[in-house]
Amino acid sequence: MVFFDPTIADVLLTYARRVVARGYIHNTLGNIAVRTPAAGFDDGVVYTKHAGISLEEMTRDHVVITDVPTGRLLHGDVPTSVGHQLNREILRLRPDVNAVIHVHHDETIAYFAASPGRELRILSIEFPSVMGRPPHVLPSHVNVELDVAPIRSFIHHTNAIVMEGHGVTTLGRTLSEAYHRLNTLAAEVRRLALAEELAVLRGSEIQYVDPASLEWAYEHADDVIYPTPAAAAAAPR
Repeated sequence: MVFFDPTIADVLLTYARRVVARGYIHNTLGNIAVRTPAAGFDDGVVYTKHAGISLEEMTRDHVVITDVPTGRLLHGDVPTSVGHQLNREILRLRPDVNAVIHVHHDETIAYFAASPGRELRILSIEFPSVMGRPPHVLPSHVNVELDVAPIRSFIHHTNAIVMEGHGVTTLGRTLSEAYHRLNTLAAEVRRLALAEELAVLRGSEIQYVDPASLEWAYEHADDVIYPTPAAAAAAPR
């Protein structure tokens, strides 16, 4: 057993409300996981909601704590959903990540349903600056919530997993960062859908961000979005 910190649970609840307010949650599916240090646990422990309750309906009483390697309950009596094994595997493989958000985002599911196998091309230079690494798109037959093994091959190169026909998972050093990345990805998908519609109506070409600019923005994301004091002082003015 570990100490249950209500302040961490309340932060989780705050972001649960924000995700709901954005229209990302429709039922008991979708979740948030937050890692925090704990004595005796090398990988820390994870605060999340248990199965059978939505982020919209949950209260502090629905927050449970698990370990990272096995998902063993350290606080609470109701187990997590099967999707929590994805959260735990991400946290195990990425020591720099402390928060994971998973939702079934309508526009993303619709976008890839209309164009399965499509590359997620980028329209806005803010996207790579916030995301930090390119998103990784998985085909519809790959479900890393049920089988986490495939994520080992790509998780170190991305901060967002898109599963065609399923949903979106974003990662962050903090819950705020994971949330901003989720909003940025959702906004970019909406922009893509609108740009493609307008291009058809006007008979025009879509102007995507060029690969060199994307690569630079991904590489310098921390300097632009979350600069350290030293980096901010050295930045050109």
